Amino acid sequence: MKTLIIATAVAALSASSAFAQTAPAANPDGDTPAVATPENTSATAPVEGANSFTEEQARERIAEAGYTEVTDLKLDDKGVWRAGANKDGKTVAVSMDYQGNIIAN
Repeated sequence: MKTLIIATAVAALSASSAFAQTAPAANPDGDTPAVATPENTSATAPVEGANSFTEEQARERIAEAGYTEVTDLKLDDKGVWRAGANKDGKTVAVSMDYQGNIIAN
């Protein structure tokens, strides 16, 4: 009887691991649409949601996307990091959502 219970538990745990999913890689370029609707399949707005990036991680990702002089970096109440930055000689507003998408506003 114990063997049957143990075998059933092992089978259940093995099956549940098959359903585990990994998070998609974040996109520092913001090329992947953040929000798609039937009317617009290429939106580039930041996605609202619980953001787990620290301030330093957000700053690094924004810099890796080619932005310099990142200033006033703040996490807003919708879970989007927002800052001012320079890119290609222009000052822009930049956002990073919880997926890691970097969007120039």
